[in-house]
Amino acid sequence: MRRTTQATAPAPASGSDPVEGTERRSGQREPLRTEFTFELPRGYVDETGAVHHTGVMRLATARDELVPLRDDRVRENSAYLSVVLIARVVTRIGTIDDIHPGIIEDLFASDLAFLQDFYRRINAEGHTRAAVSCPACKEEFAVNLAGGRLGES
Repeated sequence: MRRTTQATAPAPASGSDPVEGTERRSGQREPLRTEFTFELPRGYVDETGAVHHTGVMRLATARDELVPLRDDRVRENSAYLSVVLIARVVTRIGTIDDIHPGIIEDLFASDLAFLQDFYRRINAEGHTRAAVSCPACKEEFAVNLAGGRLGES
């Protein structure tokens, strides 16, 4: 059973980045963002050949990180932990909302690596932005890893 809860986040310490999409307004707290949209670099190809690029990942709970440790596939191969964990927190890829380890197994390796990094960013760092620099001019700027239309950051 998946639940989505609205809660309030503690106000960020001064000088720290708030969770993307939240900002303080005269001491008020914004609702905690529990779901994040993303765009896969390559896309999930379903059994009909349709390619699904966009999806939703929710914040992980302690249970999400503990339950996979009891999974026999994880016990046999610790590398499988990320597959089971990602399958628990991704709620939708394209039009598919029944996400299970078999779907995550069928992702391209670059898409799995993207989702692993996305998971780390939203659960540990609280945002989906990454600092990058232009290889040509060396200018530094932030991009949103959640994706979007080409040319947008």
